[in-house]
Amino acid sequence: MNGLLVTPPARTVVDLARYGTLEDAVTAADYCLRHGMCTRDDLAAELDLVPRRARGRACAATVVALADGLSMSPGESLSRVLMFRLLIPKPRLQVSFSDADGHIGDVDFGWEGAVGEFDGRVKYRIPVGASHEEAGRVLWAEKQREDRLRRRTQVARWVWTDLRHPPRLLAILADKGVLPERRSTWFDDESGAV
Repeated sequence: MNGLLVTPPARTVVDLARYGTLEDAVTAADYCLRHGMCTRDDLAAELDLVPRRARGRACAATVVALADGLSMSPGESLSRVLMFRLLIPKPRLQVSFSDADGHIGDVDFGWEGAVGEFDGRVKYRIPVGASHEEAGRVLWAEKQREDRLRRRTQVARWVWTDLRHPPRLLAILADKGVLPERRSTWFDDESGAV
């Protein structure tokens, strides 16, 4: 690339997993998958090139197993890593909800009887130069979406601060009936995951 040697995205993700943090590597893997920079097969192929007892291979295997292109933001990726570490049951991602009035929207995380939403500021971003009325419409639309969702299921919401304090996320989810498991079942249906 412009005379610089670079590694392909899948290799970069595996290297980041081996020598960086789980959070950074899962966030990078999710981003690469979501934007078509690599596939799950590409990640698995790069992992297969790492010798079995090499430093960081187990972490890289975990990253490959956790990676999901349905994760729409770094906050969602970090939420999933924290859920994994806290033994929260594995959520479904981007779960679609509808009611008699039509499509309500897609929620970030879904469990039986509850959903979860990571709230970054982007969701509430008011367009530059928007009038007070336009700003009010953005907030009102999100409030109406929330009301419609709450009529269908329990809704848990969290922000960046909650991700920096794991007991907060545990409490937010527990309040909606999403409790930690005795042991992780995230990879029970997948072969080769750590």
